[in-house]
Amino acid sequence: MALPQGPLEHRYRGEHPVRTLAYLFRESRLRIVVAVLAFIVKHSPVWLLPLVTANIIDIVVERRPISQLGANTMVLTVVLLLNYPTHLLYVRCMHGSVRRVGTGLRSALCRRMQELSIGYHSRISASALQTKVIRDVENIEVSAQQTADTGLGAIITLVGGMVVIAARVPEALPVFLVMVPATTLLVRRLRGRLRTHNERFRRQVEQLSSRVGEMTSLIPVTRAHGLERTAIGRVDGTLRQVLTAGIRLDLINGHFGALAWILLQAIGIGFLAGAALVSYYAWLPISPGDVVMLSTFFTTLTGSMTMMMSLTPIISKGLESVRSAGEVLEAPDLEVNAGKAQVTAVKGRLDFEDVSYRYDGEGPAAVTGFDLRVSPGQTIALVGASGAGKSTVLNLLIGFIRPVSGRILLDGSDMAGLDLRSYRRFLSVVPQESVLFEGSIRENVGYGMPDIDEETVRDALRDANALEFVDRLPNGLDTVVGERGARLSGGQRQRIAIARALIRDPRILVLDEATSALDTRSEALVQEAMNRLMRGRTVFVVAHRLSTVRGADRIVVLDQGRIQEVGSHAELLRRGGAYARLQSNQLG
Repeated sequence: MALPQGPLEHRYRGEHPVRTLAYLFRESRLRIVVAVLAFIVKHSPVWLLPLVTANIIDIVVERRPISQLGANTMVLTVVLLLNYPTHLLYVRCMHGSVRRVGTGLRSALCRRMQELSIGYHSRISASALQTKVIRDVENIEVSAQQTADTGLGAIITLVGGMVVIAARVPEALPVFLVMVPATTLLVRRLRGRLRTHNERFRRQVEQLSSRVGEMTSLIPVTRAHGLERTAIGRVDGTLRQVLTAGIRLDLINGHFGALAWILLQAIGIGFLAGAALVSYYAWLPISPGDVVMLSTFFTTLTGSMTMMMSLTPIISKGLESVRSAGEVLEAPDLEVNAGKAQVTAVKGRLDFEDVSYRYDGEGPAAVTGFDLRVSPGQTIALVGASGAGKSTVLNLLIGFIRPVSGRILLDGSDMAGLDLRSYRRFLSVVPQESVLFEGSIRENVGYGMPDIDEETVRDALRDANALEFVDRLPNGLDTVVGERGARLSGGQRQRIAIARALIRDPRILVLDEATSALDTRSEALVQEAMNRLMRGRTVFVVAHRLSTVRGADRIVVLDQGRIQEVGSHAELLRRGGAYARLQSNQLG
């Protein structure tokens, strides 16, 4: 089944969440109308039963024709039998619409995350984003389903009951017109507090999710240093905050429910007593059947009112989840590619012209006045201490961030006017820690290339020095590597990543400390594979070990975001400058 598509991520602008929900359900309007009609039929026995009961009592008391008893019984029986097919029709139309909306919203959130800049993802916890996609959308689905099921039942019962009462005992109708405004006033007084506490509780659960994600990722570190108690203490602190906020939220909801129930029961008892007195003294023409009908209706309609008011925290929770999802959908930190020139071919020439970048508007510059001309096929190594600006230059090259001043030219064209998604088809990155997803080796190497044949995959693995160990695995290319490649060693993961880069035949290659975490033997195999990968391509290499960059055409030495010197390994050593000092420090 195709996933629902829609421009929600381009439409959401912080409007009221009810409007957002209306927009989400716009394509299901016909299904919802059918669902409501089916619900009216299936739910009609709830308000028809008191009326039929009143008729039967009056038939017995007033000795009416027995045929009326059969007619009333037949009507109720037919309506009861219709409940089964109409209920299935309602579930298919209403619940199906809710499920489609949930799927569409998750899809919109995931698409939006792919469009948001790397800077946004560095600020927002991955666990918090995961919570929005899973928990918040689930809250919206549950809220919509419960509101439809319970709300429709309550509304139809109320409307049907009041129509019957208005037709048979119109004198009782004004009491219901008093109950509704009283309930509305109660809801409006508490709704503001409910929204505040729901929002606070939601944010604390997001913080808990982030803290648990942090704890699980750091388990090897905490266990290695005997810091289990510290890690558990950090999580326990957040758990206590979530517990306190949850209890406070439950108490508010409890106060709300109790007050509403007492109010409605008091009104019901008062009206029932009044109706009994009116019938007893014959002040109005109310039959014994009408008294029973009113008694039953008050119980039923009171329950309906109570159910409607009990929906307030559920609705508030759902609307807060809509706002939470909206924080992603309306985030402005986007990589905008619409309307920009498509990149159809890349030679590999890159020109950095007085490029500067800072990660926030007022902080120190991460890169300042970066000038560099790179010819196709050249290998450029970036070296320097931590914080020198190497990763920033790579992020600028990949297009994750844009210069605040200066420009970067790709084959003579300003990258600011290019569709970076099309540009990245000609670029591959081999990071320090290769990221593999839980799938087979074949799927990881050919990621995003569904039509790639097996021989091409094997050639890429062979050139990456990976085919030998892959063939020894139990299922060969179909061996599942585990989450983040956990079933492979670091060197094996890195060679799979190189094979993934090789199979794309990139024109520009980024190697971000690709051998720094490997042992000597693995480093030799990976380095040999990288040498094959680098042939004929424009390559940018970042490495702490200067021994791995000796063969670069030019080495760029960075310090606090500025270029200190540029040259080959031999030239820089002869100068005796910053590079020579770095070399001396490593050898020493």
